[in-house]
Amino acid sequence: MSDLRIRSASPADLDAVLAFWKTAAEGTSISDDRAGVERLVARDPQALLLAERGTEPGGTEAVGTERAGTELVGTVIAGFDGWRCHLYRLAVRPDARRQGIGSALLAAAEERFVALGGRRGDAMVLDRNERAHHAWQAAGYAPEQQWTRWVKPLAEG
Repeated sequence: MSDLRIRSASPADLDAVLAFWKTAAEGTSISDDRAGVERLVARDPQALLLAERGTEPGGTEAVGTERAGTELVGTVIAGFDGWRCHLYRLAVRPDARRQGIGSALLAAAEERFVALGGRRGDAMVLDRNERAHHAWQAAGYAPEQQWTRWVKPLAEG
């Protein structure tokens, strides 16, 4: 994975990210739209991390990729509210899984958290996504059975 590059998303990346999540991420939420992701990047420009790798000379690039010669292969949102470190949307392109991309994204997110003073990362993982459970466990994360997530939509979607 020597050609893997991790960087923060810019507003120009957002359409590509949303398209990427449709094929690489499991499920959607109320904020998985252009306006929601724009607010994230405007509020915390380093929170949305992208993993890209170079394409072969003369090769084709992924649809919607912003930078010539690269393709989007993974994402993670590493949100820090000043108190807790939250991980969302860890997603790797299906044909690029099991190549260390998810691990590299998590390492970058954890480095970000440590630099900001964070002490513990937590991740939102769908109960039904067994593949993700194995990936998170391999990265050193474990479910906390005593917690249940309570939600309330604040706006009509």
